Amino acid sequence: MLHKIKGAGVAPARPDAIQILTGLVGGVAGIGAVALLTQLAGVPFLMAPFGATCVLLFAAPGAPLAQPRNVIGGHIIAAAVGLLMMNTFGAGIWQMAIGVGLAIALMQFFRAVHPPAGANPLVVITAGVSDWSFLATPVLAGSVVLVLIALMINNLGQTKQWPNYWV
Repeated sequence: MLHKIKGAGVAPARPDAIQILTGLVGGVAGIGAVALLTQLAGVPFLMAPFGATCVLLFAAPGAPLAQPRNVIGGHIIAAAVGLLMMNTFGAGIWQMAIGVGLAIALMQFFRAVHPPAGANPLVVITAGVSDWSFLATPVLAGSVVLVLIALMINNLGQTKQWPNYWV
C-alpha cells in the first residue's frame, strides 16, 4: 500500500505561454464580469466556488468537467441539494456531509460532474441560505455568465474550439 503513495508517473508539462495567458485573462474576465454584475444589479451573481470553476474553464477547457453542461448543471444540482438539506433538516455537520455526498451522486447520475460545485451545499448550509431564489442568482446566472465568457475567451484564435459538447 505504501508504494502507491509515491505515484506512478511524472507531473504533466507546464502549459505553454498562451494557455497560461488564457488562464489569467479568463480568470480576470470571468470573475470580473460576475462581480461587476453583482455590483450593478444589486443581487448576488458571485459565490466562492466560481473561482474554482474559472480554473477548470480557463486552465483545462478540454476536460469533461469544464464543459457547459457540467458547469451549469453541476452548480444547479449541488446548490439544489444544499437548499433541500437546509430547508428540510437545517444546518449541521451531518447535513453538510450528506449534502456533499448526495450532490456528488446526483451530479454523477445526471452526467454533470463539476468539482467546484461540490462546495455548493457547504456554501448554502454554512451561510444559512434557505431561499430557493439562490438557484437563479447567484447559481444559474453566475454560471451562465462564466460559460459565456469562456465561449469568448476559449474560442480566440483559429485553432481553438470550445466547448467539446453541450449536452
